[in-house]
Amino acid sequence: MAENKSLFHGSNCSENVCIDCNRILDSCRDKDCFEDVRVYLSSYGQDIIEKTTNIRVKKTKVVWTQLGVERVQFNRGFYQITVRFYTKLIFEACLCPGKVEEFDGIAVTEKRIILYGSEGNVNIFKCEGGEQCFCECPTSDTATTNAPTVVCEVTDPIALGLKVAKDEIKCCCCCCAEDIPERVCESLNGMLCDDDFDRKKLYVSLGFFSVIRIERPAQYMITAREYTVPDKVCVETNDEDPCSVFAKMSFPINEFYPPSFRDSNGVNNCGCK
Repeated sequence: MAENKSLFHGSNCSENVCIDCNRILDSCRDKDCFEDVRVYLSSYGQDIIEKTTNIRVKKTKVVWTQLGVERVQFNRGFYQITVRFYTKLIFEACLCPGKVEEFDGIAVTEKRIILYGSEGNVNIFKCEGGEQCFCECPTSDTATTNAPTVVCEVTDPIALGLKVAKDEIKCCCCCCAEDIPERVCESLNGMLCDDDFDRKKLYVSLGFFSVIRIERPAQYMITAREYTVPDKVCVETNDEDPCSVFAKMSFPINEFYPPSFRDSNGVNNCGCK
């Protein structure tokens, strides 16, 4: 709506101010393909794959990620980062004509990279405004350090393949069912099946897009302008006439005309770049 467009204006006066933030020291992006990853199933899912091999992946979701950081010996400032992805997969299985059953499982994948995180080892103590920090009893979370922290951004993986096999397939599995954290197991509809002796096993191939960075707390001097009162006026909705608010909304034309393959590659409808 036109009335809700926000306009911000800063004054012409600028000054140097000091800010406290996290500095990104190193980062990388990656496109990983993990083949034949074991999927750990519940008893319900195990019973389904025993009856059919007509299965497809319906949805994938990264439910949790574990990050580990270790110093690299003889390379000062470098750290080895271990990233373990826990992915929940929802499957559809055709048991008989016209009958489709859904079940879920957990796939675990792991990767290692090395990034530069610099050096430094200081203790940081903070007292928030309004708190009585002088006489309070110290707690375990009173102090922090400027040790490097790792941030991982990852998309939900793409399912590239699926196999059902009776014999064990050599896969890139990095743990067993007992090693999967409880908080990950709680996302499933049922308990994981531990007894898989002489039973069919489900394997998937997954493609991940990820960005990983390593950062430390830092202080910087920047040039800033003073913030002034915005020009935007708060517009209240009219509960008695909701259609008046709807009438001011623009028609979502793009939702009815999804881009074609040519449009997404920078080519217009006329075939001209």
